[in-house]
Amino acid sequence: MKYFAVFLALGGLALTPVVAATPAPAEAAPVAKAAPKESDLFPDVIVAKGKGVEVKRSQLDDAMVSIKSTFAARGQDIPPEESSRLEQQILDRLIQIQLLLLKATDSDKAVGKETCAKRMEAIKTRAGSDEVLARQLKSVGTTPEELQSKMAEESTAQVVLERELKINVAAADVKKFYDENPAKFEQPEMVRASHILLSTKDPETKKDLLEDQKAAKRKTAEELLKRARAGEDFAKLAREYSEDPGSKDKGGEYQFARGQMVPEFETAAFSLKTNEISDIVTTQFGYHIIKLSEKIPAKKVELATVSSEVREYLKQQQMQQHQKDLQDYLERLKKDSGVEILDDRLKHKETAADETPRLIPPAGGSPKPSAN
Repeated sequence: MKYFAVFLALGGLALTPVVAATPAPAEAAPVAKAAPKESDLFPDVIVAKGKGVEVKRSQLDDAMVSIKSTFAARGQDIPPEESSRLEQQILDRLIQIQLLLLKATDSDKAVGKETCAKRMEAIKTRAGSDEVLARQLKSVGTTPEELQSKMAEESTAQVVLERELKINVAAADVKKFYDENPAKFEQPEMVRASHILLSTKDPETKKDLLEDQKAAKRKTAEELLKRARAGEDFAKLAREYSEDPGSKDKGGEYQFARGQMVPEFETAAFSLKTNEISDIVTTQFGYHIIKLSEKIPAKKVELATVSSEVREYLKQQQMQQHQKDLQDYLERLKKDSGVEILDDRLKHKETAADETPRLIPPAGGSPKPSAN
């Protein structure tokens, strides 16, 4: 798949969790319960302070959970030996954001708020509903209101940094990059399909159900297939019976290219005709009934669709070119504010210039163009 994936180069991590990246059937699983926070068990002490800056243990813990959820959403784990260094970097980023917010003008705040609103709307759209988003956020110990607040702070801090370093990308620059990199904007053939999943996994242990339990699920799937083919509303059936938490609230719908689903599911979906309903498809996750809504031919994504993502990418490239200026500016802010790290475990030695912790980019993950 040749989507133009924009990587935000100021650190590659976000303090707010990756959410609404709706799992495909290959990843369908009940939402895990959030682990208790250390701050729920111990006093919420201040770990860093300075003039206009105060970071509490709970803030650091919340950010650590968000980072871990980001890695988990990418199918990655944080090695135990990296955890301490990562915690130090996260603290640096929390301090940086607070320092930059102190420099924010009313105009910076307005732009940050607008940027946050757009990102929040995109997140809600990908989640499918407010209820799904709330459930996803609950799994990482936060709420939509808390997410929006943190995103607004991160977005505003980014605006301040761009203003201070005189980062600017003109419309002509965006068009030039788009015209000179056509392959980066190719969208492969996709399908828009809905499914009903009857899971053959135990929701608690994730192990396969017993054979008699599987047989009962298969019988239910056969009954639902008859009802769907008899003309009942497929989306309504999915919302009522599907056991895929990532899609049931959206009527079971996904939009995907080849290579994103388990092979059996993908083969069945791409072989259907528009509005055709599949036979029962068996995968490692259970029994699926699939209905094809639309086949979307391969195409080049239009500039208007990706302009904001390209602009953000080019801004980050400029920021990378001014890395020394960025480092000096942030260090100067810390010095002027008299920032102190009060927890010895969070103090770190001098790092090489290319390893200097940098401001985490705005929340919402690495954006990419889509035809939606």
